[in-house]
Amino acid sequence: MNDPGSTVPAATRRLDPDAAGLAQAAALLRAGALVAFPTETVYGLGADATDPTAVARIFAAKERPRFNPLIAHLADRDAARAEGSFDAAAGRLAEAFWPGPLTLVVPAHAGTRVCDLARAGLPSVALRVPGHPVARALLEAVGRPVAAPSANRSGRVSPTRAEHVLDDLAGRIAGLLDGGDTPVGVESTVVACLGGPPRLLRPGGITRAALGGVLGFDPAAPEAADADKPAGPGMLASHYAPRARVRLDVERVEPGEALLLFGGGRPEGYEGARAVLNLSPAGDPAEAASRLFGALRDLDASGAATIAVVPIRAEGLGEAIRDRLARAAAPR
Repeated sequence: MNDPGSTVPAATRRLDPDAAGLAQAAALLRAGALVAFPTETVYGLGADATDPTAVARIFAAKERPRFNPLIAHLADRDAARAEGSFDAAAGRLAEAFWPGPLTLVVPAHAGTRVCDLARAGLPSVALRVPGHPVARALLEAVGRPVAAPSANRSGRVSPTRAEHVLDDLAGRIAGLLDGGDTPVGVESTVVACLGGPPRLLRPGGITRAALGGVLGFDPAAPEAADADKPAGPGMLASHYAPRARVRLDVERVEPGEALLLFGGGRPEGYEGARAVLNLSPAGDPAEAASRLFGALRDLDASGAATIAVVPIRAEGLGEAIRDRLARAAAPR
């Protein structure tokens, strides 16, 4: 059994999301240890965002570049507003979508508790109030911001169930709150409200159309990610990558490739695929998003050198799905 006062895991303890499990997870986080927990998007790898030593353990466990900022998770909107400065647009978005799969990048207050390492040295802070009941109960028990990128090795496929976390991080983290499969399945939408028009840094669980409906206009298009210092979380060009090479918008499958389908169509050469999975036979983007990372992991496990992906339209949640697939296919 892990000692809540120790930050070095003898083994990763799998915790039930009941009162006892939540209490132990909160104690581990307050002591500076790492705990993975479910959100409505993917599993997050949590550390006390006020403690730079604890945050450094995230980077070590994930083997993550230190220049990539982390999202600080808060229990409610008031707690988030205590860490950053919200302009009118940020306020409208927070009221509309929190709790939920939205991250807002706003100017950090001078007295923010989110440490400089979690913010990657930036004058801004990335904040989110998740909607998952287990995440919210944990954050309320911890009583401070919790930095939580996705609970996987850096650059690999994000985890949507507890087993995915253990595949990457068993023995590297102290605890894992098992909340079952995550319902959304792609990471949060990230919007920067840093003066001027809001900018969509990363498409995700909140669609561009939904953002526009609240703002009264579409947010500005994402800027090209700075390879040396991304402006927000999840902006590295190569990200969410399986070990296999990913080939997009295929019309013909080469023999021995794994195949990722969407909808009812079948590309030429379908019969020769090494493994086949369909994100949504009905062509439902919400179902596809919830299954994306699990499907990439399962096809990667087939041993195929390449995963071929059929075309998916960048509409609604399709924009987030295509964003993740493009990052998975980027040169490494």
